[in-house]
Amino acid sequence: MNKKLTTKEPFYNKEDITIYLGDFLKKDFINNNSIDLTITSPPYNIDIDYNSHKDGLDYKSYLIFSKEWIKKVYKLTKPTGRFCLNIPLDKNKGGQQSVYADLLKIAKTVGWKYHTTIVWNEQNISRRTAWGSFMSASAPYVIAPVEMIAVLYKKDWKKNYKGESDITKKEFIEWTNGMWTFNGESKKRVGHPAPFPAELPKRCIKLFSYVEDLVLDPFLGSGTTLLVCKTLKRKGIGIDIDKPYCEISKKRLNSSQERQLKLYERNNTK
Repeated sequence: MNKKLTTKEPFYNKEDITIYLGDFLKKDFINNNSIDLTITSPPYNIDIDYNSHKDGLDYKSYLIFSKEWIKKVYKLTKPTGRFCLNIPLDKNKGGQQSVYADLLKIAKTVGWKYHTTIVWNEQNISRRTAWGSFMSASAPYVIAPVEMIAVLYKKDWKKNYKGESDITKKEFIEWTNGMWTFNGESKKRVGHPAPFPAELPKRCIKLFSYVEDLVLDPFLGSGTTLLVCKTLKRKGIGIDIDKPYCEISKKRLNSSQERQLKLYERNNTK
């Protein structure tokens, strides 16, 4: 086995931001009961061409995989820790499946408690390619152009310590409305087949964590969660099994913090 996948030494470690190269399920990079907030978008199992992960499991195997990593996140999380799980509402590639409902059920079985669900309106209906029986009642496909962010917590929703919140009044009022509308991220721009936009972790981090809290992304991908952590003065840990994606994350973190996260999303205009 590649030695780089067995070491606990960070792939990147600078200013409270750490990247580990390895399999989140197989390696113990993080202490139990240490994470304040996890934000992640796991593999969707829709046959995306990742370098090192097979994204076309049969659905039963996908649910077993999901239970394993969701259970591990639970163990790593503080009693007052939160979990923002970004997943599709459903999928039809390889057969219709209720992904959101199934993973939410798994999370609750593992021990997570349910708080709410945020609907992310990605506005990508123009990119759809599957219609089923077009203009016929024979077998049409109904596809909602949204993704879901399940907001879960471990033991207690109310934090048992006082920290510094940095969310503005305007942000709080807008973001506690559970319908979020903003565009997705460009695959070509960041060099990853399934990136999420900085707006998603930015809102979750400011709503659900204090400044200096520890944030985890167990499927780091292109590193967006850690970029936002750095911008918002949170500690961050990201893990990815794929070395090229860790390299992309490292490069983005070192690129003047990707131009201060595009001038902090053009001076918080979103």
